[in-house]
Amino acid sequence: MSDLTYEGAGWTRGLLDGGTPPAGWRRLHASLRLPGADLRRAGEALLTWQVHRAAGVRVLADRPRAEVGGAVTTLLGVGPLALPAPCRVVWVEEGADLVGFGYGTLPGHPFVGEEAFAVRRQQDGSVRFEVRASSRPARWWSRLAGPVAPPAQRAYVHGLARALRRL
Repeated sequence: MSDLTYEGAGWTRGLLDGGTPPAGWRRLHASLRLPGADLRRAGEALLTWQVHRAAGVRVLADRPRAEVGGAVTTLLGVGPLALPAPCRVVWVEEGADLVGFGYGTLPGHPFVGEEAFAVRRQQDGSVRFEVRASSRPARWWSRLAGPVAPPAQRAYVHGLARALRRL
C-alpha cells in the first residue's frame, strides 16, 4: 500500500475503539443509532458500497465489496463538476458485533488521511452506524475550504446514515 498519501495505514481501526488520530489532523466522529437495524444486513450494505450509492455518491470500485487492497473512487457532485476522491481499502472487519472497513487516501484526493465506516451492535442490542476519520488538506483549494470542510463532512456522514436507515 505504498501508494497511500500518508504513513501508518490502518490506524482508523483503532479510532473505533477510542484510539487517537495523528496530532494536528482534523477529526471527524459521528455515531448514529439505526432503529430496528440488523447488523448483518447493514454490514453487507456497507461493505458492498450500497450505502454510499443510496446516499447519491457515485462509486467506482475495482471490487464489488470492500476488501483490503481494493481501490475505490467516490465522486461527489454532478457531471464534470464531480470531485474525485480516490482511496484504497486498508482494513476490513466482519465480526459478531462490528462490521466495517477503513480506507486511506491516494494521490489525487483533496485530503490526506483515513476514514472508517462501521456498524456496531451495542450492549443493549441496538445497532449504530459509526464514522471516524482524521485528515488534513492536500491541495491549496482544500486548505481554503477549511471552515466549510467539517460541516460538509458531517452532512456527508448524515446522508450515509439516512441511506443506511432506508436500506
